[in-house]
Amino acid sequence: MRLYLKSSELLVSLIIGLTLICLIPRGLADSSSFSYQLLEHVNGSTHYRLNIIVPESLQEYYVTKSHILLNEIDFAKFVTPYALQPIADSLREIYADNEDFANGALMIVHQITYQQTAPPKYPVETMVTGYGDCDLFSFIAASIVKGGGLDVVLLYYEQEAHMNLGINLSTAPKDARGEVFYVTSGNTKYYVAECTGGNWQEGWRVGECSEELKHVNAQVITLENCERTATGQVSASYRTLTTSALTLEISTAFAVQGSTIVLSGQLSPALQDKNITLYIRANNSPWTVLDTLLTDSSGRFNYAWNIETGGVCYVRASWSGDSDYSVTDSTVRTITSLSMFFAMLIVIVVILAAIGVAAFIMTRHGQQEVPEPQPPEISYQ
Repeated sequence: MRLYLKSSELLVSLIIGLTLICLIPRGLADSSSFSYQLLEHVNGSTHYRLNIIVPESLQEYYVTKSHILLNEIDFAKFVTPYALQPIADSLREIYADNEDFANGALMIVHQITYQQTAPPKYPVETMVTGYGDCDLFSFIAASIVKGGGLDVVLLYYEQEAHMNLGINLSTAPKDARGEVFYVTSGNTKYYVAECTGGNWQEGWRVGECSEELKHVNAQVITLENCERTATGQVSASYRTLTTSALTLEISTAFAVQGSTIVLSGQLSPALQDKNITLYIRANNSPWTVLDTLLTDSSGRFNYAWNIETGGVCYVRASWSGDSDYSVTDSTVRTITSLSMFFAMLIVIVVILAAIGVAAFIMTRHGQQEVPEPQPPEISYQ
C-alpha cells in the first residue's frame, strides 16, 4: 500500500514540476538598435546615418554557436555575409564604385570602440556589444564587403598578433593617401584594408598600410569556409523603420517524443510571402534553425513539427523585416517532450497508483463490513 501511495505522490510531483517549467516566462529581450555615420565619398561632405536593428533571436543564435578556434583557417567561420547582407545592400544604395563601397565598410568598423577581446566573436555579437579588436572588426568588414559582391580575404600577421583585410579591386585604389600596398595570392592582388582606428572620417582607406606592417608577411585566409547557412538577418535603413510584431502559438505544451506539434503565428502588419524563421533549442543545446516558411495572404503561418527530441524544448519565430518594417521576434514557447520510455513509465505509475487506490478502498470497505467482537455478557445470580 505504501508503495502505491509513494508512486502516486511521485506522479503528482512530476506533473507539478513539468507544469511549473512551462509556466516560467520566456519572453525575449528587446532587439538591439544602433547607427553608423557615412559619407558619400571619403572626401565628401554629405552625411548619412545608417540605422541597424539586430533581433534578439539572432544575437542568441550566434552567442550559442561554437567559438572554438582550432587553427588560423577557422577564422573564416566568423565571417557571416548573409547575416549582414542588408548592411551591404544599404551601402550599395550610396556607393556604385567598388572602392567607395569598401571604404564605406571601413567607415563602419572605424566607429566601433577598440578593446582587446577573446575569444573570437561573430559580427553580430561585436556590433551589439559595441567593442572589439582587430580580428573582430575584420570579420565585420569582410562580411559586409563579401555581401556586396567583392572578393575579400583575411590577412593574418601572426608575429604581430594582428589582422586586417585584403580586397580585390579591378584597378588600384585612387583615394589612398600615399603608396598603395597589396598582397598577392593566386595571381590576384588584394589591396590592404586596415579595420582599426577610431577616426571614421579620416581613418584608413583601402590600399593604405601602417609602417609596422609594410614589411611583414601576412597569411592569406580565403573565405571558402565562411558561414553560408541562411539563418536570420539584421535590418538596415537610412530612415526609421515602422515597428512590426510577431506572435507564436503551440498546439500543446506537453508531447510524447515522435508526435506532431502545430506551430502557428501572425505577422503584424498582415504581409504576404514574408520569410519567417523558426528557431529551436533542445535542453542545453545551441539555438538552431528548424525551418523557414512564408506567410499567407493574411500574414499567418502554420508549421507541423515532428518533435524528435526528448526533454525541454524552446521554440520561437523571427522576421528580419524589410525596407519599411523593422525586425521582430516572437516570445519563446516551451514544450516538454517525454521520451517513449518515460511516457510508458508514467503509464505504469498511473496504473499502479490506480490499483493501489482501488485496493485501499476495497480494504477499507471490507473492514467496515466485519462486526467488531463484543465482550461476553456476565450475569450475576
